[in-house]
Amino acid sequence: MSDTVTAESPADPAATERTVARRVAVAAFVGTAMEWYDFFLFTTAAAVVFNVQYFVSDDAVTATMASFATLAVGFVARPLGALLFGWLGDRIGRKKVLMTTIVGIGVATVLIGLLPAYASIGVAAPVMLASLRILQGLCVGGEWGGAVTIAAENAPASSRAVYASVPQLGSPVGTVLSSGAFFLCSVLLTKDNFDAWGWRVPFLLALPMLVVSVVIRRQLEESPAFKALKEEETVAEAPLRQVFRRDWRQLLIGASVMFIGAGGFYLVTTFVISYGQRVLGLSSELLLLATVIAALAEIPVIISGGLLGRRFGSSRVVIGGALATIALAFPVFWAIGTANPVVVVVAITVGVAAVSYPYAVSGAVLTSLFPAQVRYSGVAVSSNAGGLLSGCVPLLATAVLTRTGDAIWPSAVILTVIGVIALAGGLLAPRHSVAEAGLKH
Repeated sequence: MSDTVTAESPADPAATERTVARRVAVAAFVGTAMEWYDFFLFTTAAAVVFNVQYFVSDDAVTATMASFATLAVGFVARPLGALLFGWLGDRIGRKKVLMTTIVGIGVATVLIGLLPAYASIGVAAPVMLASLRILQGLCVGGEWGGAVTIAAENAPASSRAVYASVPQLGSPVGTVLSSGAFFLCSVLLTKDNFDAWGWRVPFLLALPMLVVSVVIRRQLEESPAFKALKEEETVAEAPLRQVFRRDWRQLLIGASVMFIGAGGFYLVTTFVISYGQRVLGLSSELLLLATVIAALAEIPVIISGGLLGRRFGSSRVVIGGALATIALAFPVFWAIGTANPVVVVVAITVGVAAVSYPYAVSGAVLTSLFPAQVRYSGVAVSSNAGGLLSGCVPLLATAVLTRTGDAIWPSAVILTVIGVIALAGGLLAPRHSVAEAGLKH
């Protein structure tokens, strides 16, 4: 028998590096899929359930805006979670923080599924709902930043855009699972049963998903970049102070890059679900199905976005996706305004695909903006600053809608502005990169 070691042998350092990178990327993906499943459950429920179950009003618009305000509260909490968990991630390590955030997200989601409605406990119901949303938002604030950081820090330099895009797959997978669960419950159950208890089932399914996520994530190893910081005794004493004083430009750039992937997505999905039902008279089942189809199409978009980032550079993918979003904004919303079921489904899918290209490479872009000592804090704060703006998009679009007689064109203007902001971020990112500092070469 030959003793020759092949290129793919476990003894080959390059092969070992790729194996570790894949394992870490998968563990990061599982957690973010859980994160986005739970978070998208809330966004979907805010459009089709909470405005009836928890915000009782004779005015449908008022109830819808109150429901979207609760949605926005979670996004307000996310930057606070980014500050807390980003600081912890740069002080005590990536792995410990990622275990904490995923448990917090799952527990909050399960409790929402058990929460009595307004008819049972009155005003305490929306107050408790908002409180659980805040807890969920705090934990989400530290989850994605840590996931992409640990994935990037374990990835080979030549394939960092690909490995750093893997956690982003959690977004469409979480959307498919959450919207699919709501869709199946709404189809299989009568409307009375769905309103009474059926909407709770997707939230309670978060419990077994949490168990699986924790088991897989426990296998994560601490990132080599943070291990090196500890060995060299160069862990930042005050990472937040450092990132705000020295890297504030990078924070703004990172937020602008993230804004399109989240804000654009919520405009084309969450807002359109509400608009489609209230103004266009479309069924919630059709709109939820459209969201599922768009999320399924988003999976190959994110994969191809990562591959394009490896070949042409992540910032160029952001620029291309932003330009596509700007070009498609008005056609997408004009198509939605036709109220033709097939056209609406295609328009939502195209809109989601456009904003997903910048999102695919956002992990690679953001992690390159900050040095290892403050990377978790920088990525978490910048991504959630963009998330904070994103959470307000459905509320803003609904408010503008009521002032323009339910016209569709202001929504297209909002999407165009989001695209312009992302374009600026993509153009500025390369000149503010820290040249792979603290990342593997």
